[in-house]
Amino acid sequence: MSLIIHLRDAANRNEAQEIHERVDLPGLAKIRKDVLAVAPIQVDLLVKPSAQVVNVSGRCASELELACSRCLTHFNKTLEFPFHEAFSFNPEIVSADRDESIHLVTEDKVDLTPYIEEHVLLELPLVPLCSEDCRGLCPVCGQNKNERDCSCQVEQMDPRLMGLKDFFKSS
Repeated sequence: MSLIIHLRDAANRNEAQEIHERVDLPGLAKIRKDVLAVAPIQVDLLVKPSAQVVNVSGRCASELELACSRCLTHFNKTLEFPFHEAFSFNPEIVSADRDESIHLVTEDKVDLTPYIEEHVLLELPLVPLCSEDCRGLCPVCGQNKNERDCSCQVEQMDPRLMGLKDFFKSS
């Protein structure tokens, strides 16, 4: 489902327009392998015209199912983030905008779905963790160390120094 706004209608209004929708992004789970499922995103936006620019701002929220990058356990995370985009029909305003935050539009309809998807991708954690103190998997036997300890001997040595390990034993 797309979230489409009509910019000319919004620009000609004197008051702001509220949008409360749910947007489904089924392709998001295909982009990142650690994103297992995404609930429809609750979008609460305010469309405000001001001096040949239509500002769309508000908040978005969703529930995600992620895979922990240390122990591979599935866990849920609530994602809430601010949303702001600006659109204009006037190329002079867009070119005068120094930080390039105003998008030039040529058609009346703008689909906000790709912008929402971009915001979600930017808000996703780079390394999802089920908890900050997640101990991960044993590199020898694969046991989840959060559930129970194993008796494997894991020697922590920098692989670049392995050649020097027995250097002083020969003398």
